[in-house]
Amino acid sequence: MMTIREFSEATGIGASEILKTLMKGGVIANINQQIDYETAALIAADFNLETVERVPEQLVNVVENIADVLKAQPAESLQARPPVVTIMGHVDHGKTKLLDAVRSTRVAEGEAGGITQHIGAYQVEVHGRKITFLDTPGHEAFTAMRARGAQATDIVVLVVAANDGVMPQTIEAISHVRAAGVPLIVAINKIDLEGANPDRVKQQLAEHEVIVEDYGGDVPSVEVSARQKINIDGLLEMILLVADLADLKANPEAPAVGTIIEAELDKTRGAVATVLVQHGTLRQDDTVLVGGVAGRIKLMFTETGKRLRHAEPATPVGILGLDDVPQAGDILQVMSDLTAAREIALQRQRQQRMDAISFSHGTTLDDLFSRIQQGQMKDLNLIVKADVQGTIGAIEHMLGQLNNDQNEVNIKVIHKGTGTITESDVNLALVSGAIIVGFNARPDPAGRRAAEQLGVDIRFYNVIYKLTDDIKKAMIGMLEPEFREVVEGFAEVRNTFRLPSKEVVAGLIVTDGKINRSLKLRVLRSGVVIHDGQINSLKRFKDDVREVASGYECGLTVNGFNDVTVGDTMEFYRIEEVERTV
Repeated sequence: MMTIREFSEATGIGASEILKTLMKGGVIANINQQIDYETAALIAADFNLETVERVPEQLVNVVENIADVLKAQPAESLQARPPVVTIMGHVDHGKTKLLDAVRSTRVAEGEAGGITQHIGAYQVEVHGRKITFLDTPGHEAFTAMRARGAQATDIVVLVVAANDGVMPQTIEAISHVRAAGVPLIVAINKIDLEGANPDRVKQQLAEHEVIVEDYGGDVPSVEVSARQKINIDGLLEMILLVADLADLKANPEAPAVGTIIEAELDKTRGAVATVLVQHGTLRQDDTVLVGGVAGRIKLMFTETGKRLRHAEPATPVGILGLDDVPQAGDILQVMSDLTAAREIALQRQRQQRMDAISFSHGTTLDDLFSRIQQGQMKDLNLIVKADVQGTIGAIEHMLGQLNNDQNEVNIKVIHKGTGTITESDVNLALVSGAIIVGFNARPDPAGRRAAEQLGVDIRFYNVIYKLTDDIKKAMIGMLEPEFREVVEGFAEVRNTFRLPSKEVVAGLIVTDGKINRSLKLRVLRSGVVIHDGQINSLKRFKDDVREVASGYECGLTVNGFNDVTVGDTMEFYRIEEVERTV
């Protein structure tokens, strides 16, 4: 970064000329404002100056990607390290119970330290070898970290209850693991319960292209009971076997590099962060740079409260001493100079603020043609959410026919399911560069907000050929102008009343945005559209009103539709015409 005045002095270009050039690009500035390298290079190009990028000395060894650090290590310096494991699965299938069972059977008894600290990760020991478990709240955190470029997990254990079988969140977890390309182990839990049927679970997994070894596939499966602590050792041994095949290595002698698993502000201790050391050895008193935060490590401790003076690769530790709270997924690296680390942290904070202003990096159907032309896109990833399972099969069949047309782009459905489009779907779309297709399925408010913030494209259809037609047109750059929906508000049905005229009045509370009598509406049941139509009347108490804001109650009748029940959601929207640009 440098000011316009400094740039003028360095290049001999008059400050007024530089300001004019910036103004042409739509930037109003003064001579004391800072510009970054990219902006300076554009200005220099306007004046036919040769630009040479000079990397300041303190930035030479700054890590942007942990994988690059490992590639740069000489082979003879690498040593075997413990595997890092994340446990995923459907709610109530026993993820937490399984973690507790592993912890109680394998964490060293009577470890010094006393007070247990929640640091979101811990290590266990099996046959003299260590395994690190990340105690994260499932695939949302796993994918959120991947969205920030952190690949902290080596192996995923997918927990499926033997009595319940494969459930919607199980399918979601499978999609997230597949997108990450991480080895998978299936733990079939609750085998001690009545109605447990491990074979049925294996068959259901096969339907979702997870073929276990018993069925001739390559995914190991282990039958366990977390509650009765049955075969926990068998699961741990399987993790070690998969880890051996993955040949996990790191250089313990190098300066430490790791990933922040979680962080918080403690009232008494200040910023507390959990770091998973992935490479090198982290030591007390090390100066560290963590994303846009710097500091010196004053204290390191394990989950059991034991203090450490150093932490080797694949060791999770809580740390104190950072200037501020970092974000989960930030890269931690050891620096030689605290002043330089704080300067870089300050630059990153500025960059983050600039990125936040112009943040959008989802894939859109509109830019598909230009990206094909530039050779940037070989696969078009889709996430399909529909009202019923049968529709998904029909969509996949039609998309499969597009793949046979000798197209330059291969269309892949990376996740499919029924019901609401959630924030988790949006996160998966972001890290996979996918477009979300809603077929008579709508996003919830959290999913819609996430899509808008992250620039993820959600397309809505109710006719299959329209979906395939849009993708065909996008591939040849022939998308036509279209109408876009603008969602204005959501309301929840709290009560219903039948009028003498047989019309049903829905008693609503507006939960998000506002509703207006001129808007169209959809009635959603479990995220699936059951009616799309017009408002007939809108009242507060006995008075007709034009508009109702969030948090207020109202009564509403839907034109030509009376099948409204308590618990339904109503989505209010308007249509506006937009010009597509490819």
